[in-house]
Amino acid sequence: MTEDNCLFCRIVSGEVPATLVYVDKNAAAFLDHRPLFHGHTLLVPREHVETLVELPQKLVGPFFEAAQTLTRAVEHAMNAEGTFVAMNNRVSQSVPHLHIHIVPRRKKDGLKGFFWPRTKYKDEEEMKVVQRKIADALEDLAHKK
Repeated sequence: MTEDNCLFCRIVSGEVPATLVYVDKNAAAFLDHRPLFHGHTLLVPREHVETLVELPQKLVGPFFEAAQTLTRAVEHAMNAEGTFVAMNNRVSQSVPHLHIHIVPRRKKDGLKGFFWPRTKYKDEEEMKVVQRKIADALEDLAHKK
């Protein structure tokens, strides 16, 4: 399933050229045209889904196996000391098609941790309230299956 106006669907179909580095029956990966560093790769499912939540359960394993393989390959190919692997869901997602960024990293490469400001919990109690909300949500979701 593809979406006609989706750039990544058009890349996967071959309609829009891209520098492909990996293709299998479930996923494709190509070099980002505006990389943070050379080797910055985007891995996308071949099927059009916008977020991780929408990725069919049967594709989660194969998709993340591809991400793991590609992470190893990018690190090796670019002689990197490590990688930054990231995914946005809706917010900051420049193309509304699920994609994983795999970025080669080196110590002192100029990237400073995450790209946004951090915050703190006011105290241990506030942290426990958030913990409970997430636990309750997990319980609610388990009952909906």
